[in-house]
Formats: sequence, structure tokens, C-alpha cells
Amino acid sequence: MEQDVALNAPALAGVRVIDLTQFEAGTSCTETLAWLGADVIKVEQPGSGDQGRQLSADQPGADSYYFMLLNANKRSVTCNLKEERGKTLLRRLIEHGDVFIENFAPGAIERLGFSYDEVARINPRIIYAQIKGFPTEGPYGQFLSFDMIAQAAGGAFSLTGEPDGPPLKPGPNVGDTGTGLHAAIGILAALYQRQRSGHGQHIEVAMQEAVINYTRVSYMSQPVTGRPPERRGSGVARGVAAPSGVFRCKGDGPNDYCYIHASRGGGGGHFQRLLRTIGREDLLTDARFETSESRTEHAAELHAIIEEWTRQRAKREVMQTLGGAGVPTGAVYDTVELQNDPFLRSRGTFGTVQHPVRGEFTMPGWPVKMSDSTVALHSAPLLGQDNADVYGELLGCTEEQLAELREAHII
Repeated sequence: MEQDVALNAPALAGVRVIDLTQFEAGTSCTETLAWLGADVIKVEQPGSGDQGRQLSADQPGADSYYFMLLNANKRSVTCNLKEERGKTLLRRLIEHGDVFIENFAPGAIERLGFSYDEVARINPRIIYAQIKGFPTEGPYGQFLSFDMIAQAAGGAFSLTGEPDGPPLKPGPNVGDTGTGLHAAIGILAALYQRQRSGHGQHIEVAMQEAVINYTRVSYMSQPVTGRPPERRGSGVARGVAAPSGVFRCKGDGPNDYCYIHASRGGGGGHFQRLLRTIGREDLLTDARFETSESRTEHAAELHAIIEEWTRQRAKREVMQTLGGAGVPTGAVYDTVELQNDPFLRSRGTFGTVQHPVRGEFTMPGWPVKMSDSTVALHSAPLLGQDNADVYGELLGCTEEQLAELREAHII
């Protein structure tokens, strides 16, 4: 890690990441580190690069939007790890690294000759991180995994869907990006610990275990019932009183709904505020809705009464009115509505980059706002875009040497 960074530099300025990740779980981790100010050097195979570059590609000769969403703020170099000269280049890069991270198929990085022991021998201070589908020493350690596999095996599918329907994949990719964020947390902790210990360490994050962590609240009922929680559609965990769920709003769009969670009782609670706001104070003394238990028993009737009010108003108005009255309410916004939201755009939740092939592209940015660490959003790199800069800057390669490496298909 470089020590002579400016006082006003981003949080991870001076941290160099040797990035051998692909697809989503690993790339979301390294993109996070890049947004925190690290110099992320993405090492890719010449000619093809990260397989994500062509995943769901819609335009020949252009990187996919999938790739662009996951690789902003990085530098890309090419390095043929099937050739010994390419492995030598990577070893030299490792000497300059603070973090080494990969998420290849089980056993692949070891077969290439870059196991933890080998990388730590080259650079004892390096943080070596691996993202795998399952714990490597477990019964599924050699199995392949993607987001939906991790969410199925980690319990998220079992919790998602209607009570009488099949298990469903949750919309957010917590198996992939969620695991990447877990890995980033581990890397940050290891970098901090290295300040005391002076040496690096090995980090492994299994996608299955990351999903289990995301579903931890679902385990609260098992000690009581001895059974796994049931699927509850858009409802929340068992034991939460009505009203809590999605309510149709004005309009016939697929997302013209609001989620209202006004289950709390007591004087001045959410439920009482809701009834007053929709002009149904008369229900405050209705025996059907006086207690949490009675509201749950008559949930369908209560839902219909509230929905009669919400159907006359657009979801934004419903959220504004109820939220302003202290009733927890969220409009069901789709991705276009969120991307076009003026406040979110001004805040930097979304940013627009200029890609050398795709042109202007708007994408989600980094959501963590820090008073003393700011990193501008930059487009994902083209394959090998930074060969000259990285190999020249770190390894001292001349133009002639770079040309010879290109000719030999090493870069």
C-alpha cells in the first residue's frame, strides 16, 4: 500500500487490487473497492476477457451493459495465464498488490499456479480473497454456482412466493452482488488488521453462506414452531398484524401499488394514523380492528377498506400522503422510475458515464456517502485498455517490450 497519498484522497487511495474476477459476485466486490478509491487492475485473458463482457450482449463488438454495470472505475490489462510468460507478468503484478481476488470455478486458480500459498509466498502482505458457491471443504465444495443456485441453496427461494405456489427467485441478486459485498467487508477488515500484524491473510466467502446471512431474521420463528417459515407472498414474517402488504393504486400499470405496513397498535400508532389519514376514524372503535389479533383475523376486510382509498390515488400521492402522516409506506417503483428520479440523480444514486463504444450510459452509482471520501463515476474499461499504463507504470515495460508481448499473444 502506498503511504504518500494526499490527506484529501479517497478512503482506499493507495490500495492496489489485482482483480481476477468475472461475472457478478467477484466483480461487484472489486467495483465496490474501486468506488472507495482503490486502484483496481482487472486482469483478463487476451481476446476474450471476462466472460461477462459478452453476457446478454445486444451489439456485436461492444461490451454488454451487464459488464458495464459491474466494472466501473477499474483498469483493464490482458495477461495470458495459459503461458508461462503471462504467469510471470501476473507474479510481478502481485508483488505490487495489496489485494488479490478471484471467483473462478473451484480449483481453477490453484491449477493456474496461484493458490493462496503461492501468492502469499510472492507477497506476504497481500490479502487473498476467494468467492465460491459453497464452502470449499464441504460436500458441495466442487459444485458450480450462480446467483439463483446460491439463493436456492441458501434458503431465499424457500421464503419467496405465495403460500400455495412454488418457491420463487427473489428479484435482488443477493447471491451474487450480496456475496461480493460480504467479501468487500472482509477485505476491508483484513486491510485494517494488516496495519497491526504486518501480514496478509486468506479470505473465503461462500455464496450459500452469504444468502443465509441475508435471511437471518427468517430464523426467528424456528425455535418456537420447530418448522421452517412459510412463504407469505408480499407479507412479512408470521406474527405481524394487519394491515401489512401491497395495495393497488390508481392506474393499470404492473407496478401501480404501494406497500403499507401499519400493523402497530396502541395510542397514536401507525394503524391509528392510517385510519385518520384516509378518513376512516369510525373504524377506530370497530370491534373487528381494535386489537392486533382481531385485525389479523379480519385482514381481508381491512385490506379492502384501505384499498378503496388507495385505488383513487396514484402511488406517489399515496406514499406522500401516508408517509407524511407517519405511516410506513413505499411506492412500488420500477427501475425506469428510479433512474429518472430527479433527486436520486442529483444525489448521485445514478450517474451517467461516457463509454468509448456505447456512448452515454446511465447506471447506479455507489450508495455509501462519506464526508471525506468521494470518487467520481467512470465507465468500465475496454479489454486491455490500460496495458501500457499499468505495465509501464508498475513493471517498467517499454513500448518495444509491450509490442513484443502483444505479438507473442501474452497480452
